[in-house]
Amino acid sequence: MKIRRAVAAVAVAAATALLAAACSSGGSSSTSSNGNTTKVTLSWWNNANTGQLLTVFSTVIKSFEAAHPNITITNVPMQNEEFKTKISPALASSNPPDIYQQWGSGQEATQLKSGKLANLSSQVSSWISQLGTPATEWQVNGGWYGIPYDLHVVGFWYRKDLFARAGITSTPTTIPQLESDDAKLRAAGITPIAVGSGDSWPDAFWWEYFAIRECSGSTVTSAMSGVNLGDACFTKATADLTAFLKTNPFQAGFAATKAQVGAGSSAGMVANGKAAMELQGDWDPGTMQGLTSNTSLYSQLGWFPFPAVPGGAGDPSAVLGGGDGYTCTTSAAEPACAEFLQYLTTPAVQKQIIGAGVGLPANPTVASALVVPAEKTAAAANSAAGFIAEYFDTALPTTPGQNLDNAVAKFFTTPDSGNGAGIVTSVNGVP
Repeated sequence: MKIRRAVAAVAVAAATALLAAACSSGGSSSTSSNGNTTKVTLSWWNNANTGQLLTVFSTVIKSFEAAHPNITITNVPMQNEEFKTKISPALASSNPPDIYQQWGSGQEATQLKSGKLANLSSQVSSWISQLGTPATEWQVNGGWYGIPYDLHVVGFWYRKDLFARAGITSTPTTIPQLESDDAKLRAAGITPIAVGSGDSWPDAFWWEYFAIRECSGSTVTSAMSGVNLGDACFTKATADLTAFLKTNPFQAGFAATKAQVGAGSSAGMVANGKAAMELQGDWDPGTMQGLTSNTSLYSQLGWFPFPAVPGGAGDPSAVLGGGDGYTCTTSAAEPACAEFLQYLTTPAVQKQIIGAGVGLPANPTVASALVVPAEKTAAAANSAAGFIAEYFDTALPTTPGQNLDNAVAKFFTTPDSGNGAGIVTSVNGVP
């Protein structure tokens, strides 16, 4: 299940009228004289409109309401792309949802300008630290305007059986070693790496990883906050990607390959043994399982982090990732809304969420409950990372983030076109 792309915050005034019915489910409450909330209704916009997570959230609502008889949660699930078109005009309206899906970082900072995001700092201060450093991506200027319910990390998912067939006995730790393994796989008649460039967004993972291997964490952080990729290390990242693409690591026709739809997608290729590995988020195993009849897939999968770039200034343990969370708006009754977000991070609920195969737990105490062995490896790398880089299109404000994705996708399929500089200039100075 792919829910890693950040919500577009482009205001569409014409869409506001279409939101009247959906927004009418906004929260209502009555409050006693001492401030204790009674008879509260909270509308909850999320993108869990199908599959196991929809079932889990329905169960979670019932259990929360049973424990909080004065709070009613009105579930408003919608398709992810539909959600993207609705949230910005909803925040511009006078009746936003009480709770909505939030990816944090620069996107959250953009939405904060609407004046509709509630500062939850005082409500969550007693428990938020247990979620650890990854949760701080939902802070803006030190204030908590969102809370994660799962986390994501990007790395290589690989078929251990195909590596063994090619005579590869350990995973690569440097880019030259990865290129050497690619050659061994090709010699064994195996496509080394699958990529779903037909959907564009997987391409960005590659450039961004080269960037966090070439750039220090402080340089990346400054670049995201300053909306400027002018440091020479970002140009080096483009050069690294150019050189890597020339080694022909991907499947034939990768430019038209979908990422997650059908057995012929990049995820499907790995699932069905047609490619040895894929650089993808931790949702990949669950996606793969739905694209194959291979009942041994989970035991055949392994995970390793993006290899180091020799001479790069970046921390080799740094990872690229993000997660999914929720924000309370200023229309939501408190402390009821914050209590619901806290409930989503409790161990019992976290186990249900990760059981739906949507990501790693936001609460690190339940990492042992992950069902795919390779996911535990990914979770450990995420927890031990010296630096966690938020997906650049989420860390940046909305427009430059989208521009970056488009520029990388354009470059990815035409690396010799001379448009490599466009990756950097697509972002610089864009508000």
